[in-house]
Amino acid sequence: MDQPSSAVRTVNITVTNGYDLKGFKGDTPVTFVRAEFNQAVLGDSSKITVSPEGTAKYNFTCNIDLNPDGGVTVDDLAHKPLFLTVTEVLPREKKQKDEKTLTLGQAVVDLLPLLEGEESFETTVPLHPVQGSPLETTLPGSKPCSLDVKVFVTEPLLTPAQVAASNLLKVTLEAAYSVPESFMPVGPQQNYMVGLQVPSVGEKDYSMIFKNGNLKLGGEREPVPRPKKWPIANILAPGANNIPDEFIVGGPYEEEEGELNHPEDRELRNQAECLKKRIVWDLESRCFLHPSAVASFQKRIADCRLWPVEITRVPLIVVPKAKPGKLEKIEDENQLSFHGVAYVNMVPLLYPGVKRIRGAFHVYPYLDGTVFEKTKCLFSLFRDTGHHLVHNNKAGGLNSPLSKPLSKNLKEERTGKDKDIDGRPRLGELQAPSIKSQSSDTPLESEAPLSHNLEGQQYVEAGTYIVLEIQLDKALVPKRMPEELARRVKDMIPPRPPLTRRTGGAQKAVSDYHSQIKSISRAILNEYHRMFGKHRPKEESDIDNETMEEQKCQLNYELNCSGKYFAFKEQLKHAVVKIVREKYLKTTAFESQEELQTFISELYVFLVDQMHVALNQAMPEDAPSSTSTIQTSSEQLRLFAFEAEVDEKFEMAAVYYEERLVREPQNLENWLDYGSFCLLTEDNIKAQECFRKALSLNESHVHSLLLCGVLAVLLENYEQAEIFFEDATCLEPTNVVAWTLLGLFYEIQNNDIRMEMAFHEAFKQLQARTLQTKLKSTATVQNIEEGVKTEPSFGPWGITQESSTAIKSEGQTGPNTALSSLDEFLEESSKAQSDSQEPIITVQPLESSLTQKSSNALLKELTSKKETSKCQDSSAFFSPTHQAIPQPPVTIFMETIRFLMKVNAVQFVHRVLAHELLCPQGGPSCEYYLVLAQTHLLKKDFAKTEEYLQQAAQMDYLNPNVWGVKGHLYFLSGNHAEAKECYERTVSFVVDASEMHFIFLRLGHIYLEEKEYDNAKRTYMQACKRSPSCLTWLGLGIACYRLEELTEAEDALSEANALNNCNAEVWAYLALVCLKVGRQLEAEQAYKYTVKLKLKDQALLEEIHSVQEMVGFGNPSF
Repeated sequence: MDQPSSAVRTVNITVTNGYDLKGFKGDTPVTFVRAEFNQAVLGDSSKITVSPEGTAKYNFTCNIDLNPDGGVTVDDLAHKPLFLTVTEVLPREKKQKDEKTLTLGQAVVDLLPLLEGEESFETTVPLHPVQGSPLETTLPGSKPCSLDVKVFVTEPLLTPAQVAASNLLKVTLEAAYSVPESFMPVGPQQNYMVGLQVPSVGEKDYSMIFKNGNLKLGGEREPVPRPKKWPIANILAPGANNIPDEFIVGGPYEEEEGELNHPEDRELRNQAECLKKRIVWDLESRCFLHPSAVASFQKRIADCRLWPVEITRVPLIVVPKAKPGKLEKIEDENQLSFHGVAYVNMVPLLYPGVKRIRGAFHVYPYLDGTVFEKTKCLFSLFRDTGHHLVHNNKAGGLNSPLSKPLSKNLKEERTGKDKDIDGRPRLGELQAPSIKSQSSDTPLESEAPLSHNLEGQQYVEAGTYIVLEIQLDKALVPKRMPEELARRVKDMIPPRPPLTRRTGGAQKAVSDYHSQIKSISRAILNEYHRMFGKHRPKEESDIDNETMEEQKCQLNYELNCSGKYFAFKEQLKHAVVKIVREKYLKTTAFESQEELQTFISELYVFLVDQMHVALNQAMPEDAPSSTSTIQTSSEQLRLFAFEAEVDEKFEMAAVYYEERLVREPQNLENWLDYGSFCLLTEDNIKAQECFRKALSLNESHVHSLLLCGVLAVLLENYEQAEIFFEDATCLEPTNVVAWTLLGLFYEIQNNDIRMEMAFHEAFKQLQARTLQTKLKSTATVQNIEEGVKTEPSFGPWGITQESSTAIKSEGQTGPNTALSSLDEFLEESSKAQSDSQEPIITVQPLESSLTQKSSNALLKELTSKKETSKCQDSSAFFSPTHQAIPQPPVTIFMETIRFLMKVNAVQFVHRVLAHELLCPQGGPSCEYYLVLAQTHLLKKDFAKTEEYLQQAAQMDYLNPNVWGVKGHLYFLSGNHAEAKECYERTVSFVVDASEMHFIFLRLGHIYLEEKEYDNAKRTYMQACKRSPSCLTWLGLGIACYRLEELTEAEDALSEANALNNCNAEVWAYLALVCLKVGRQLEAEQAYKYTVKLKLKDQALLEEIHSVQEMVGFGNPSF
């Protein structure tokens, strides 16, 4: 980096005009301007008479010569302002030899813009009146006094490269609160001082000294905002002390970077800052860092993370001045007392994009050993150099806030005056004269450490802390801009294809509804012709009512068993949704149940009328369209896939996931689910493709970004992983998991500082969220209580279905059977759509104990509930919400573990578990051991799983999740007796486990094995009520069949078949039911699909054969 030129440069200052001036003697005083910089007078202007309007044209020019070899340097411009003093020249009286002058006011010009690359600037600075000046009295509406100033240089003081690579450090010392009680505002005057060192070029260090703290009694809080002040003594005008446009604004304690920023510290801070004594400085000191100094500053932070900020007090003694009768106050260097130190963690300044840290820091007694251990510093700013290095701060002189660079050979410069009266070395003489970093090759000199500091200990007893702000003009570590991150993500992820345009409107919604009615009516009519022949008698009276009733029953049975009934409803549902939205403009929840019922009635009448319109338009002679294929919803396919995952039928699960992608390629959740499945099967390449496809559909989706980052880490694409994680934190800065994963990534990269930054931010966001949750706890509990009583109709994973029985006892006769069927599911579809307008709630209803009832009554209860509330969504066991087990406060790592376990990123979990174990807020907990058990259960390491479950049970014996996982362990290891006991214990808990669906399935399976059919039926009914699926209805059908409750068994098996008509076991039990009730055609059809789908249960197949032989039909091959 280029260094500044060694040539002398000149800064030109011109004071052009003064405004609204007035003097002690008359309205047209004679005045002049004096310019001062760095305790030196630059010159005086000529004496100018002020006009009656208060204007004076000075046109006064002075220069500041910058000489890097000595005198004024470029660095001085950063922290030393230019003072312009306006003085009135009084008229001479008779016999008066010298002119008398009175100071009117003082203005301050900040020369900092010259260090920002500017060659010139113009400003109007206020002229602050001195005490007693006539400028203090201003008329209402009049303008304040001011001066016009121009500052320019012939060429920039710094090159653009130097401006870009340099930096400006600002340190603001606000106050020290809760100071020792021995600090009294009366008695001998004391100078309260604080100091710290700033590394500079080479061996030199700058010392920042804050002097003349103001001791105040408690009683009120310091006002905010309040101006920051120049760290310069004896400024003539009180208003000139304030730095222009610089204020102390404070802020919430939780957002600070210091030590007292936790919620439990709030009361302590409030008391200290309102009631107790404090020392107030409100000073800002600056330090210009050249490019090489920036590198030294950054390296010092990395080597010595904690920096010592010393505090002390020195008594002021009165000594005579050179003139007789004059006194001045100076500091007694030998009376250094109450020497304390605060340890400021500077590491946040190395975080990307961080330019400012502010916080409260405890003050401790200054002990050499402790200071060296924490900061690697053997150099005391006040004790080892003597605070006389700041020019004794005599009253009446302007002094710099920075001392001259300290010499490394300071020990050699010490003279005999550094010894006390007895000739003994002063305390601290043996200290090394500079800070030594851990990486220094210079051996540390021997020291004579202080073993105690009784005065400094009073800081600890009083709970003293200082509030400090450290700010840089530019961040030491640049942070990527969100635009750049978004661009790089877009470069890595191909753009998604444009979505097809879809026209809408009420007329088109009705037209689409007509089309669907025509299609469904043709399909039902074709089914009727297939079963009973295409040619019917001309007169309906030719067919008796009994025959028509039989035909209707058979048609309903076929539609339900084949799944076509459910497919027709799904086909019509979208058209009904469009009518509700486009024609009735209903897009929000209904305010009352009466309003909902009124709308359902109105909608039903309209749909029936339009159905008749569509049927009248369709002639029977029209060419029939192809029969609709039987389709299940995407949510049902997700449920089937999840069940296949748990049963380790991965090929079947993959088929379900891929079918979802084919149906809805633009659905982001489908790609994420398939990617998570690929992670489970350790197909990382395919998982990466899925997650990136999801990200291409929505580049701002945070979970997709996180999963892309996780896969990039697993595939060792670390540069891409950093982009993904950083982009996630930019898009959602409050996301705890995003910050934690970013910290884990930096840990892999061995970047400790950034790792600490990310973890700190994650903890900060978790803390803020926890506080917000506590504030809203009352409202949340009320909402939960209301939500538990609500049975949702639709959810993110909801499955909408209706009860479908094989036999209907009521209906119309003749070919109008098709019309009757349309009426039935038309009404159900309209109700389903209306119900879906209610708010989406994914809350599990509380399970009530089911008493023993007759089979018909139980099944009727189930089906009637479904008529009004539809099916409970399967998210009840995917991600339970309000029914989850009450957990202790989670850590950032445990929250991340939950996210990773949910997406099957088990390869990443063990790294996070290690952090959870070492986390102060974490450690070994029940959930910790439970996660360990689950990861080992996936690996089939049953011994380790049992060991960790024992640990979890010891920590929380009443946790239902522990018993649920324990049941899975015994079930997979073949010990069904123990599994049954664990499952029964889990079900008996008041609070549900997180995987109740599979607990019910496996417990019911065990009951069936042990021929406890009543218990099996009760268990499967609970499962059907909570999260219905093909397997739950199948289990209920088997239990009812074994109990000889054939009607209920047929109903349950029909539901199972409607959800999945490719399950061979469902067809097998349907065949058994039909054989038992004597329906030959249905028995043969069911048996045909059983064989076609290759039933693997040989015992069940043999049972079918034996029943066929017993009844004499059912197998066409006989």
